[in-house]
Amino acid sequence: MPIEPYRVEAYNTAKQSENKMHDDTVAQRFGFSGGLVPGVDVMACMMHQPVAKWGRAFLERGLIEARFVKPVYDGELAELTAEEDNGVLSIEVHSRGEPCATGTASLPASVPAVSIADYKEVAAVAERKPVDATSYEVGKWLGTAPRDWAGEAASEYLEDIREADPIYAKEGLGHPGLLQRVMNRLLVDNAILGPWIHVGSRMQLLSAKKAGDVITARAKVIGNYDKKGHRFVELDALVVANGKTPLAHCHHVAIYQPREQAVA
Repeated sequence: MPIEPYRVEAYNTAKQSENKMHDDTVAQRFGFSGGLVPGVDVMACMMHQPVAKWGRAFLERGLIEARFVKPVYDGELAELTAEEDNGVLSIEVHSRGEPCATGTASLPASVPAVSIADYKEVAAVAERKPVDATSYEVGKWLGTAPRDWAGEAASEYLEDIREADPIYAKEGLGHPGLLQRVMNRLLVDNAILGPWIHVGSRMQLLSAKKAGDVITARAKVIGNYDKKGHRFVELDALVVANGKTPLAHCHHVAIYQPREQAVA
C-alpha cells in the first residue's frame, strides 16, 4: 500500500532560543538564509508516517534514524515522502526543492533489552560555563534538569510541530519528538553554547511516553572530535520517565562549535 506524502508548514519553535542558529541574523552570518527550524522538530515530523502506519506499536518500540543535510526554514513547506522496503520505511524531507533530511523507520519485533543500571544518573551542572574542551570530554556522564509537558504544554507542542494525529490526545500519550528535545538539553543544560547544530540522531523507543511524565536523560559522551573545522560531540543516552522507566535509547550527534565560530 503506497504511503501518503505528508506536507507540513515548518515552524521555527526556537526563535527566542539561546541557540542563535535559530535567529535569522546570526544564521545568515553562518551562510544560511534564515533561522533554522530545530532538527529535533524536523525529526518529530518524520515520525508522522511511521506512527500513521504502525500506530501505538511504533510509539512503544519503533526505531527511527534521521540525518539533517540542509536547513528547513520557518514558514516554508516541507514535504515528507516515505517508501517501504522489507519492513523499513525510507523517509525523505524536501523543502524549496532541496533534500533537507533523510532517515529510516522500522518496527522491531520486540523491545530491545536495555538496562537502566548501565546509565549513570547525574544532575545537570549547578552552574553552566561557556563551552570548552572539558564540557563534553569523552567518557563524561551528563544529566538534564527534569522536564514535563502536561496538559496545555503537550497540546502546544503538537500545534508547534503541526501534528494532527489524534492518537496522542485519545490515548493520553506524549509525542516522542519531546524525547529528542530532552536529548538537546544534555548539551544545553551542561554548558553555555554559542550557535550550534544538531546533525543526526538514532532513537530506539522502549516504552510509550505518557502525557505528564517527568523526563530526564542520562548520557555518556562517546565522541568529541574535529571534522572539517567543526567540533562534534556524540552521546549515547537513555531517556527516562519519572526516574525509573526507560523511554528511549538514543545516539545523538551535534556540532557544538561550528567552523565559522571556532575561527572567530
